[in-house]
Amino acid sequence: MVPAPILDVHPPNGPATGEPSSGQPKSQKAMTKAERRELQERQRAAKAAKAAANGVNGKAPPKPKDQATPSGGSAKQKPGRASESQAKTPVPAATRAAEKAKAGQVAAATDAMAKSQARGLLIFSHFGLPKPVSAAKGDIHPAIVRLALQFSTFKITGANARCIATLTAFKTVIQDYVTPPNHTLSRHLMTHLSPQISHLVAARPMSITMGNAIRQLKLDISGTDFDLPEQDAKDALCHKIDTYIRERIIIADQVIQETAGNKIKDGDVILTYARSSVVEKVLLEAHASGRIFSAIVVDSRPMLEGKRLAAVLSEAGIQCTYLLLPALGSVMSEVNTVLVGAHSIHTNGAVYSRAGTALVAMMAKRHSVPVVVCCETYKFSETIQLDSFTKNELAPLGDLFSSFPNTKPRESLTLENKPNLEILNPLYDLTPPTCITAVVTEVGVIPPNSISSIPVALGRLL
Repeated sequence: MVPAPILDVHPPNGPATGEPSSGQPKSQKAMTKAERRELQERQRAAKAAKAAANGVNGKAPPKPKDQATPSGGSAKQKPGRASESQAKTPVPAATRAAEKAKAGQVAAATDAMAKSQARGLLIFSHFGLPKPVSAAKGDIHPAIVRLALQFSTFKITGANARCIATLTAFKTVIQDYVTPPNHTLSRHLMTHLSPQISHLVAARPMSITMGNAIRQLKLDISGTDFDLPEQDAKDALCHKIDTYIRERIIIADQVIQETAGNKIKDGDVILTYARSSVVEKVLLEAHASGRIFSAIVVDSRPMLEGKRLAAVLSEAGIQCTYLLLPALGSVMSEVNTVLVGAHSIHTNGAVYSRAGTALVAMMAKRHSVPVVVCCETYKFSETIQLDSFTKNELAPLGDLFSSFPNTKPRESLTLENKPNLEILNPLYDLTPPTCITAVVTEVGVIPPNSISSIPVALGRLL
């Protein structure tokens, strides 16, 4: 048999010599494993050579106009882009260094600003700082924007005042609310209120009273009847808000006025600290009922809320004495009863109130003077708080110190943060239950060790 002729077989992409064809370069998919490895080695070598050249010269060399492609051919440039590529020149090293220096200065200034906010007092950096209200994010109602500004500037202070203002603003939000198509009011209104609440919290941390009221409002919204017309449902929610304010705050204060007022006798000396709206009503009610007593108003910086209380009591005809907290020890021996308010009251019987209340209560206990706390039950919190360090707020700056004689301008007496001065004004402190004699609520007089029974007395409704 005649053997078959031997034919030269070439690979599909070129001759068997192993050199690339003069046409298009191989794609990586068409390359063998050895060819891909060789290509990677060449790329690494080119990159290392380029890095070495940059290290020697201190700057990247300019690219040539005709840069070779991996296949050895010259790169093609479009006519319209030729002038742009020629106009681009490498950035000098001095310019890059200046830009880096400028960026470093900006970063340093930002770090310095952040450090100056908590300079030397990093352990208090978690306290709620008074801050200006930022731009509203989302669909924020104008009433909420206005209320947030009042909260952030401390135009509205006090647990009761803040809660009433919040609920009143929510009434306006609910009345202006329109349920979108294919949605129900009981579900979508909750989503609509969430950014409103977040905006208020961004202005100032939420109080216990606001949290309890908002929780009750959400419960009422979720229980709205699906078949009820929208306007009727909104009117029903506003009516429930009015009922909450009337029963849990206004009527509760009236009951506390009567209960605590009966503890005041003729000739008593009543000491109070700062300004509590409930204590103010108790003293005015006792005076209106014909009891003759005198009041000592103890105050402290930076809020100086006791000035307003002393003015109201003295205008009503009550004999008042006004003094600052450092002078407390000189008058405590003459006091019969200490009446103070509360921001919130906790399960373990601790009272969270204006900073300085704990000092007044401890001093009264030292002198065997009863300490009576006037507090509505809607201020009750089921949490246990052991100190005022874990959670607190900072009062606004800008305190004024008087000069005797007044030889300096008022502007120079403003106490503010300075390079070597950091001001710390905690807004609240925690009074331990051992320093409290009784807590007067609308459900009766409760000893501090029985505060946890408040939900039972209310039928577990807060």
